[in-house]
Amino acid sequence: MSGQVVTDVVSAVFLLLGALSCLLGALGLVRLPDLPARLQAATKPQTLGLLLILLGTAIRLDFENAATLILVILFQAVTAPVISQILARSAYRTGTLDRDALVVDELAERMEREAREGGPAGRK
Repeated sequence: MSGQVVTDVVSAVFLLLGALSCLLGALGLVRLPDLPARLQAATKPQTLGLLLILLGTAIRLDFENAATLILVILFQAVTAPVISQILARSAYRTGTLDRDALVVDELAERMEREAREGGPAGRK
């Protein structure tokens, strides 16, 4: 097997695994019952799927072009968990999230303390 064939096969495997991961994340987003589970399905498999697709594409490109995809991978890996956290906290604070379904609720104590002290940093 030549080097080009090996590169094509590895790239195709990454692309297919990435597409499968995105598909499973989309199915989880539709099928899972509550917000935390849906956020998990929207974040983890989608991020992994995008990373695999970008890696599969980067294998086929020159280094100069692939470097841009590596920056996209880093940006996605940093921002997706942060956005998921912000959405979950917003849902929690607005009452959209069913707090009785949570196994551990660390945010309730913090919110009560902030309410007593007059704000997040104790401002009045």
